[in-house]
Amino acid sequence: MAQHQPIRKTPPPSGSEIPDKLYFRIGEVSKLCDLPAYVLRFWESEFPQLKPHKGGTGQRLYRRRDVEMVLRIKNLLYDEGYTIPGARQVFKAELRHKEPQLSLDIEDAATPATSKQLRKLQKELRDLHAILSKPITRAAVHPIRAPRSAPATRSHTPRPSPPKLFDLS
Repeated sequence: MAQHQPIRKTPPPSGSEIPDKLYFRIGEVSKLCDLPAYVLRFWESEFPQLKPHKGGTGQRLYRRRDVEMVLRIKNLLYDEGYTIPGARQVFKAELRHKEPQLSLDIEDAATPATSKQLRKLQKELRDLHAILSKPITRAAVHPIRAPRSAPATRSHTPRPSPPKLFDLS
């Protein structure tokens, strides 16, 4: 019997050895990342961050950042043991930490323009709070129709039956 030999003679390159090219075809990314092409296509459907450009012929064209994302996903799934939903959560958490939050403290404002914007925002919020804090006056509300008078005690009279549209007899 013949012995099984690995398809690749050399170990797959790490993320730092990505060639300096503008676009990579799916076969090249498959070799660079040591993954089958069908896995890359599946990951595109599972990770919204991985969206390679499709050329006029429909062929996937990966950019360097896409290849780096594939390597990151591979590391999370294969090396760190995350599930696909778990890896998605890691990306969401990273995205949340990257977005800077504006400090609402005027003294901490980085620039005078930011400080001015914060003062304006605070004034608008105070004005809005004052408007919303005013009590509602009922006199300004006009009824759509006149209020009903107290109903007199009626004797029970049957309602007339609706007209018949079709004679079924």
